[in-house]
Amino acid sequence: MFRLTDQQKASYKENGYLVGLPPVFDSKELMAGYELLTGSLMEGELPSDMINWHRTSRWLYDLCTHPQVLDAVEDIIGPDFVLWATDFITKSPHSEKIVPWHQDAYYWPLHPHNTVTVWMAFTDVDEGNAAMKVIPGTHRGGVIKHKIADKSSILSFELDDGAYREDTAVSLAIPAGGFSLHDDAVIHGSPANLSDRWRIGFVARYSGTNVKCDLTKTPHYLAYLVRGKDEFKHNPMGVPPAESYARPPYHRRIRKTEADGIN
Repeated sequence: MFRLTDQQKASYKENGYLVGLPPVFDSKELMAGYELLTGSLMEGELPSDMINWHRTSRWLYDLCTHPQVLDAVEDIIGPDFVLWATDFITKSPHSEKIVPWHQDAYYWPLHPHNTVTVWMAFTDVDEGNAAMKVIPGTHRGGVIKHKIADKSSILSFELDDGAYREDTAVSLAIPAGGFSLHDDAVIHGSPANLSDRWRIGFVARYSGTNVKCDLTKTPHYLAYLVRGKDEFKHNPMGVPPAESYARPPYHRRIRKTEADGIN
């Protein structure tokens, strides 16, 4: 077990991300669980359609609530926080998909902005297979207005070229079984995967209990209290699932809404 050092906490506060943490999960067990989940996908569904499956899969919920993951999140946002979203972020070999520079917080109807994303690597992730890139320190400038993205983009919005300096970007290499942390306002994106390897990641979003969701924009929002107390009672609460690998009852969900974000 580990807790973040003062130096790591200071680095996150300064740069808006943290990488280089000790691996937590067994990579073979991660891929075995991933294959069980993807085996339940229906015709026309993709791994990237497995959005918020932590609501029905206890296996995924347990990944999100692993003590070392929660300890790291607590060291960033404090003792009282919820899990509210998960998503698989996959890029197949030779995928031309590019995620443009953006800030997650721009997509989310949450106030105040106080979300930490945990990016869990199911496969080795590095610059060769399109690791996520961040521009350090950009979270300190707040949330910037985005423009409508080009039709070729898989996002609805992206940042203007003049809103960032790409030459300062850092590629977040994570070994299989490891994870990184990043702030909801840090500017980030990812390039095409030109390698022969898969890039499979799983992200979990955590916010302080002081954060309130605008349910008129995201009516199906559910929060799960995973650490501490909820003294604010701002949001509807979910009940942890019982079945290990159950999928949601709906057939297919629209790939990305304004509240989902992507990395």
